Amino acid sequence: MTLLVLLAALAVLRGLGALGVRRFATWPTTAGYALAAMLFMTASAHFVPAGVTVMPTHDDLVAMVPPVVPSPSTMVYLTGVLEILGALGLIIGRTRRAAGYGLALLFVAMLPANIHAATAEIPFAGEPASPLWQRIPEQALYIAVALWATRDAQPPPRPRGLGMAASARG
Repeated sequence: MTLLVLLAALAVLRGLGALGVRRFATWPTTAGYALAAMLFMTASAHFVPAGVTVMPTHDDLVAMVPPVVPSPSTMVYLTGVLEILGALGLIIGRTRRAAGYGLALLFVAMLPANIHAATAEIPFAGEPASPLWQRIPEQALYIAVALWATRDAQPPPRPRGLGMAASARG
C-alpha cells in the first residue's frame, strides 16, 4: 500500500509538473513531495489506537520492533514524529537536503524492525507478514527516493560574515 501511495503521488505530481506547475518541474523535487505524501500516511499509523481496523495501528508497529530495542511503544511514537518532521522537511526547499539525508538514515535504522517482522512472521493490520524479499527492496527504494530528493535541494545557507572575512584576508 505504501509503495502504491508513493508511486501514485509521484505520477500525479509529475503530471502537474508537465502541465506547468513549476513546483513539480523536476523529478527529484517531485519525488520529495511524493515521499512526503507517503510519510504523512505511514506516520499516522504510529498514533492510531488499537481497535481501528481500517489501517495499521500503533500496536501493529510495536509488534514489529525487535525485542532488543528498549521501550518499543516510545520508539514507535518517536519514529512517527521523525517521519512527520522528515515529510515537512522534504516540502521546504531549504530543508529538503537535510530531510532527505535524515530520512535515509531513519529508513536504515528502521530496517531491523522490518527484518524482524518478516522473519518472525508478525502479522500487520490483520494481514500475513510480507516476506523479507519484498521488504528489503522496498526499504531500499525509500532510501533511494529520500536521497534522490536531495538532488534539487537548495544548499544550506552559509553563515553571514564567513565569506566577508575570507575576502578581507584576500
